[in-house]
Amino acid sequence: MLRYLYDPANAITMLGLLCSALGLQLALSGLPELGTAVVLWAVLADDIDGLVAKRLRRRHPDAAAMGKSLDSFADLVSGAVFPAVVVIQVNQAEPLAYALAAAILAAGALRLSYFNTFGMSTGGRFTGVPLSYDVPFLAVLFLLRPLVPESLFPLAVNLSFATLVLLHVAPIRVPAKRGLMYLVNGLFITAASLTLALPRLA
Repeated sequence: MLRYLYDPANAITMLGLLCSALGLQLALSGLPELGTAVVLWAVLADDIDGLVAKRLRRRHPDAAAMGKSLDSFADLVSGAVFPAVVVIQVNQAEPLAYALAAAILAAGALRLSYFNTFGMSTGGRFTGVPLSYDVPFLAVLFLLRPLVPESLFPLAVNLSFATLVLLHVAPIRVPAKRGLMYLVNGLFITAASLTLALPRLA
């Protein structure tokens, strides 16, 4: 099965998954901001692997099928497992944090299962907010953290992710990224990742 990683798109997906694994380790070590900085690159890998897959000529159908499953697993780790761990960390493992973390995981699994079964709606729109929004939103929360009283920051995280849980499974239509949006997303990820990581690596 390792031969399927010779497929460029699948290799990029796996690289993103490894970024998520490193980010999880950092978060579990008490460095959620640094972990978020790393997992942002998994989000970027998710954009790039799709673009690469569309441009691959004569891609073997088995590699494409493998890539679809691998991509979903990578999305679940970066967009649901990682945020769930950070929510628990930010709330210092309070009981309600575990309930919210479970809701994030359940919504993420349901959202991906729905997409894998039904795909996009007419007009190239997702049903429900994609999981790829979670880590960039988490990065924004951490970037704004110095402006929020520390006692209120866990509440801000909880309310934000409770809202995202609902949006993931809501019957709303969200446009897929196109053209310039990929560039904007890449620039944001680069800037946010460096802003979060550099002070902690200095």
